[in-house]
Amino acid sequence: MDAQRRGRGEPIDPADQWVLNPNTGEYELRLAPSAAQSPGPGAREAAGARGAGRGSGRGTGGGTTTRTEVPPQRRRRGAPEEPPPGRRGGRKPAQRKPKKAKKVLLWTGGTMAFVLVGVGAAGYFYLQHLAGNVTTTDVGSAGASNFSKDEAFSVLIIGTDKRTGEGNEGYGDKGSSGHADTTILLHVAEDRSNATALSIPRDLIVDIPDCPTKQEDGSERIVAGQQAVRFNRSLGENGRDPGCTMRTVQENTGIRVDHFMMADFNAVKTLTTAVDGVDVCVEKAVNDKDSKLVLPAGESKVEGEQALAFVRTRKSFGNSGDLDRIKVQQQFLGSLMRKMSSGDTLTSPSKLLKLAEAATEALTVDKAIGSVGTLKDVALELKKVPTKNITFTTVPVKDNPAETVKATVVFDETKAPQVFDMIANDVSFTEVKRQKKKEKDAEAARLKGTKAPASEVRVRIQNGGAVAGSAQKTLQYLQVEEGVTKSENVGNAPAALAKTTLEYGPDQADQARRLADIMGLPGSALKPGESVTNSQGLPSITLTLGKDFKGAGVKLDAPVEAPDVEKSTADKVKCAS
Repeated sequence: MDAQRRGRGEPIDPADQWVLNPNTGEYELRLAPSAAQSPGPGAREAAGARGAGRGSGRGTGGGTTTRTEVPPQRRRRGAPEEPPPGRRGGRKPAQRKPKKAKKVLLWTGGTMAFVLVGVGAAGYFYLQHLAGNVTTTDVGSAGASNFSKDEAFSVLIIGTDKRTGEGNEGYGDKGSSGHADTTILLHVAEDRSNATALSIPRDLIVDIPDCPTKQEDGSERIVAGQQAVRFNRSLGENGRDPGCTMRTVQENTGIRVDHFMMADFNAVKTLTTAVDGVDVCVEKAVNDKDSKLVLPAGESKVEGEQALAFVRTRKSFGNSGDLDRIKVQQQFLGSLMRKMSSGDTLTSPSKLLKLAEAATEALTVDKAIGSVGTLKDVALELKKVPTKNITFTTVPVKDNPAETVKATVVFDETKAPQVFDMIANDVSFTEVKRQKKKEKDAEAARLKGTKAPASEVRVRIQNGGAVAGSAQKTLQYLQVEEGVTKSENVGNAPAALAKTTLEYGPDQADQARRLADIMGLPGSALKPGESVTNSQGLPSITLTLGKDFKGAGVKLDAPVEAPDVEKSTADKVKCAS
């Protein structure tokens, strides 16, 4: 109910806006000033008299508009009159959990925060209000044109160091146009079995590609790229927008980036306050003069300015470098995720409303996910991933050998490529059950049965996304090492594929099973279809090497071991040191 209906102009308590509907027995969110109110005793009697004169309020003609209201609760004869639920001075009903809480996703902050914001199922109109809070940026072809619930997706989380918002004058670089101060690439696997949050150091030396950017008048301007510069310059400098940062990540890692979410310093302050603080842990007492963070050793709860100070602190942790600050931020994010998924938060209407306001006001996203409904969909897909299988890690790096005084880092070429490949191909950094039993049984059935001799297998090999030259190397391997002499290289496939496939006709299953055995192909790679004619005019099966292809002679079903990199998962509590 609004302040006028309550007879006073004081601020509204969001929890008072959840009103019991006696027809359904559920609490509903009433936000509009015109929301129906339970009438008092006199109003009930008058309404009853009017209703008796016109058929109990059912419109029967005369142009009368029927108005549907939530009927008041009946009371037993002789029982004392009771004020409507939520009125001050009256007895409030027992709290009940709103069913089917909807979620809105936000990763945010120049110091990063992650939050799942729930809004009750009855709060549709409130979601419409929230939509007006979200700011969008058109990044053109840098990202996906829409959000798909059926595919893997990657969201680039960008925290800027721009001094926007009250009380932030002393943070970041004075006059900064907003660099990519803190960046995390969140990749969610297609089967939602796992997700990886990859931190990208701001001082990593990268090549920034040419970047088309949309101007306010609708025109497009190409911002020239730069070679061997800090990653944080991919945003803000020379008019670069988040699309430029997305292109830089994809260019240097090979991982497709679909969407972005960006926010500034205020996000951490407002969101942590909305959830009544986040639990953190430090191994030793902290009194940092630069960030103003003061904490005793052990566990503490931080919110607002103190939470921002915690994730900005650098000199009190590790070697006082940005890489150690990243570890602290990852620990903070894991704690915030646990807090947001706790029953204490998800069952509190007032907390959820505060979070929804704070999250949408702090957020800037690409147009493809620029609605509250789509943000909700993103969050619900991420919610399917168990927290124990959400891995935090950092791009493997080493000191820049070109510097005498070490200030920047470069890719560790012995570890980084494998990390990027695992993320791009949905490979988890934790052990997970990747398939349901029925799917596994179906795959196993495809591999069962007779296998033709290798010399009888006729196969056309084409490259559908593997490293250049893979088809020819595979041809040589099959002919020389495995005796598949009736094989030929037919060049590139019509389109790139994420996974290697083997298509065969109805009478070629035995050939397909033999080649699958040689290549180490899983049953899911075998695709019953039609045979094709090879260069000798004979029916042939088709092997298409996808992006998951590991090299000639390397079996695709071989277990993948994660490289030796430091990592943590969202379900574990760790103390900053």
